Amino acid sequence: MSDILLTPDELAELTARDESVRILDVRWRLDRPDGRPEYLEGHIPGAVYVDLDTELAGHGAPQDGRHPLPDTAALQAAARRWGLRDGDTVVVYDDLKSLSAARAWWLLVDAGVADVRILDGALRGWVAAGHALEQGDVVPAPGDVTLSAGRLPQLTIDAAAALARDGVLLDVRAEERYRGDAEPIDPRAGHVPGARSLFTGGNVDPDGRFLPADVLRERFAGAGAQPDQPVGVYCGSGVTASHAFVAARLAGYEPRLFAGSWSAWSNTGRPVAIGGGRFGDESAEALS
Repeated sequence: MSDILLTPDELAELTARDESVRILDVRWRLDRPDGRPEYLEGHIPGAVYVDLDTELAGHGAPQDGRHPLPDTAALQAAARRWGLRDGDTVVVYDDLKSLSAARAWWLLVDAGVADVRILDGALRGWVAAGHALEQGDVVPAPGDVTLSAGRLPQLTIDAAAALARDGVLLDVRAEERYRGDAEPIDPRAGHVPGARSLFTGGNVDPDGRFLPADVLRERFAGAGAQPDQPVGVYCGSGVTASHAFVAARLAGYEPRLFAGSWSAWSNTGRPVAIGGGRFGDESAEALS
């Protein structure tokens, strides 16, 4: 087992010998944010459903973004509802290439849970490996976990602007949203001036498993990231940026998360870049 990822067979073996493993089902997607119906139809045995919108995100002003980080007290209350106790091993998964499971991983690691793993290959990988599902809800006995945030590096909106100008800030949304060709959700199209495009969906193989570390390292290096320099990541609302954060960690980088991401930036009236060039390349970008 790696210190971040877990294969389906490793999870099956772990749960067979360790009763302290807690499994969280974090199914969520933009077009279907409530994953509970699918969870009830079939989930990994013992898994507890986690609602990303209400339990893994806060709710604030538009300038905070669509999925701001939750208050630590609220996250702790939710984690106790999930049955988490201090010292537990926690495994998170979803049904979409770990894009939303990574958000749970980031929050729990940041809050001090020592052993949090992502099921590599997500639910599809579990089923493909021949492991069973169960139906219905799982309501565990309340846990007693104690959380305190602040262990993973973040970027404020001002720090993100500075890093885009002076270092490497990666926009991990689809390229058409980065270029400003389309923006289906947020109030303005484009990207943070100076940010570079590196779609996080390219960090996994067709089966939704993270690429090998050396391949991930090449991807990040191709976008200009250097292992000895800070690299920031952002997406639309901060959810899939956590996925890019994990990929960067696997590749040997020390990433920083801009949690508010584009949804926060585009609500502040700050300059917006369109096109595909770097900061200051007026032939490729127009600032407004």
